[in-house]
Amino acid sequence: MLPEVFRQEIVSACGEVFDFKSMANGWPEEPMEHGYAVAGMDGLKEYIGDPDEVCEFIGDAEILVNHLAPLSASMFERLPLLKMVAVSRGGPVNIDMQAARKHDVLVVNTPGRNASAVAEFTIGAILAETRRIRVGHESLRNREWRGDLYRADLTGRELHEMTVGVVGYGQVGTRLVKMLRAFGTKILVNDPYVQLDPEDIAAGVRQVSFEEVLRDSDVLTLQARVTDETKHMINADSLAAMRKDAVLINTARGPLVDYPALIHALKTGAIAAAMLETFDIEPVPHDSELLSLPNVTLTPHIAGASVYTVTKAARMAANEVCRYLNQQPPLNPC
Repeated sequence: MLPEVFRQEIVSACGEVFDFKSMANGWPEEPMEHGYAVAGMDGLKEYIGDPDEVCEFIGDAEILVNHLAPLSASMFERLPLLKMVAVSRGGPVNIDMQAARKHDVLVVNTPGRNASAVAEFTIGAILAETRRIRVGHESLRNREWRGDLYRADLTGRELHEMTVGVVGYGQVGTRLVKMLRAFGTKILVNDPYVQLDPEDIAAGVRQVSFEEVLRDSDVLTLQARVTDETKHMINADSLAAMRKDAVLINTARGPLVDYPALIHALKTGAIAAAMLETFDIEPVPHDSELLSLPNVTLTPHIAGASVYTVTKAARMAANEVCRYLNQQPPLNPC
């Protein structure tokens, strides 16, 4: 999310009515901080930027359009003129929302900004594992021609003959289900807080319990948010309940998975393979066993990264700024 993209979209939506100043940080080349690990930042999940530098930059601004810069409780105390924050993320995880309410600061976000990108990426992740794309690639990189991958006991399976379980039926999950339907896949959905779209029901998509989706899925893909309820939902017990030939896909959030338990399951054959896009620790430590396991495909948390994601998020944030300027209610208040 480049500051200039925000500026372009705000000018396009609202006109030249603002004095702008911009600040960039080192993400994504530099890793994010986690609020639980830094004194005074415990109301935040992840962010990047020095609090003093961010406060100095914001100064007497009334509106902040922001992607990853932190706003902690102590920072709000230092920013009495700040009245509106637009966060270009699906959730305001870099903002202390309790402090924002206390200081009467409106916070809006951009839900679904990268939902299509993540859903598309998840299709690619499933195919990379189930059709042995990653295995074939790695063998050729090692100058090895894996003709044995034609064998019926080693080759991949097609999506139309498999059952895919989708955990989480939100912005990403609903898009993913519609994409999977095009493959003729049997689809199971686990999400206790929503009802299935009638179109999905008519197409044969079933809503099932967590126990059923673990038991019956050839591929299990995680699209849930991290809450106290969902943290480590994939653990030793849930992995033991899955099929031994099952594939786990995590393109959602690292804390959904107990990674030591997953590593054990992959090493012992409790499940067949995994495709992991998010991790419990990011960047992944150099000594992590995940980096050497033969039955894992890994990517560095890039599922939501696309040109469309950037422009859509900036456009959504700009629209919220214009609504604030015109004293209209926000579309996506946090």
